[in-house]
Amino acid sequence: MRKVLIVFAIIISIMGINCAYAANTNVGNEIISEETKSQLVEIKDKELQSIEDYNEAYGSTTYGLVAYILNKVRIYSIPVAFLGIAIAAIYQYVIGIRKLDVRDKGFGAMIGIVTMLIICQVLPLIFAIVVKGWRG
Repeated sequence: MRKVLIVFAIIISIMGINCAYAANTNVGNEIISEETKSQLVEIKDKELQSIEDYNEAYGSTTYGLVAYILNKVRIYSIPVAFLGIAIAAIYQYVIGIRKLDVRDKGFGAMIGIVTMLIICQVLPLIFAIVVKGWRG
């Protein structure tokens, strides 16, 4: 019975796929304004310059790109971790009042999120020490 349901779900999924083509039917109307295009180009140039700065600082394209990615992970891990901690706190303190297994789940999730936050914050420092300090 499960196999029949799985096959049926796959068939329904395949039949529900629609193709979307990127055709500009509005010839007179612009989809993206010139101001938005210029802002996107500025952001792109700024990020490419930042990657070049990392490449020069680390002396290699590979190390520079890894340092750039680790820096972005460090920056974006903070709000994601706060959101995760808030959700885990809801599980632990709000829902966990009535159900002890959910309380343990919230506590475990909170410990995992804090651990990942610490790793994401310390990893760029360790990378910089190892690459710049021991590599030369």
